Amino acid sequence: MFPMKFIHRPSRKPTPTTGRPGVLLLNLGTPDDTGYRAVRRYLLEFLSDRRVIEASPLIWQPILRGVVLVTRPFKSGANYARIWNKDANESPLRTYTRAQAEHLAERLESADIPVEWGMRYGIPSVESAIEKLMDEGCDRIVILPLYPQYSATTTATANDQAFRALMRLRRQPAIRTVPPFPDHPVYIDALAKSVRETLGALPFRPQRLIASFHGLPQDYVTKGDYYPQDCERTIKALRKALDLREDQMPLTYQSRFGPTQWVQPYTAPTVAALPAEGITKIAVIMPGFLSDCIETLDEIGNELREEFLHAGGTDFAMIPCLNASPPAIDLLESLSRDALQGWL
Repeated sequence: MFPMKFIHRPSRKPTPTTGRPGVLLLNLGTPDDTGYRAVRRYLLEFLSDRRVIEASPLIWQPILRGVVLVTRPFKSGANYARIWNKDANESPLRTYTRAQAEHLAERLESADIPVEWGMRYGIPSVESAIEKLMDEGCDRIVILPLYPQYSATTTATANDQAFRALMRLRRQPAIRTVPPFPDHPVYIDALAKSVRETLGALPFRPQRLIASFHGLPQDYVTKGDYYPQDCERTIKALRKALDLREDQMPLTYQSRFGPTQWVQPYTAPTVAALPAEGITKIAVIMPGFLSDCIETLDEIGNELREEFLHAGGTDFAMIPCLNASPPAIDLLESLSRDALQGWL
């Protein structure tokens, strides 16, 4: 076995004797643009992650590099183009994640705590974000994955990427990771406020509020991933905050990929069946996403909307994610300050 090559990166700024803490926000990632090559490069990194696709690489990689990466970048690129932030020439996920980091930095400025952000897949990389914090004299870093509910495919792989970067550093900062926050009071209050404000501004009254979470293969759950339990914690707390029954706000799962069984019930068939039951006016909230992205803006805002209307629905509304709203920054500040206790 060859020895690991450690990297020495001298700070561009003098490092205080005692150093200082910093906060690192981690999100999933996004292509750099909507073209075939950029989307292919992103999908290759994303779908090569062993936590995302647990099949043997000997079986999966030929399939991925064959039919999947030959055809899927065209479709995914078209989907991204429909929701692309053309003013900034970037995906909304990048826009909102950057804004979250900037607003959180303003909240923590008085405590002299810098904030950076990085993407598990794509740019800016997690490694570059850690480098920036260390260049600012941070010898202690709070890592905050931006996933309300835990899954090995999200929270764990984001932390993994940070740990990989640390493995290459001769002088490592101390690290704390923020746990998931499925029913954190500040998060639930923010979601409830968002629902009330959005529904109050609609020209119609929804007969049903659908909660759609990102899906997960059932096999992953069987092996011990407790993601569905966290989703249940979120929806239970949100129903209580909104004084809604289970039938008034059912839990569903979206974004199924591949031939295997995923956790159920699935969002699309659930919603498509509603008009036949006399439910023609609905609103959809995505409590598993802190920021709007391809899965919310296109999969729900475009594809699910079209499917519902085609099935006979008349009115469809999507409740935006918290994004970089003040309640979202309140949540990030609360989570960060809790994790920073003892370091300030």
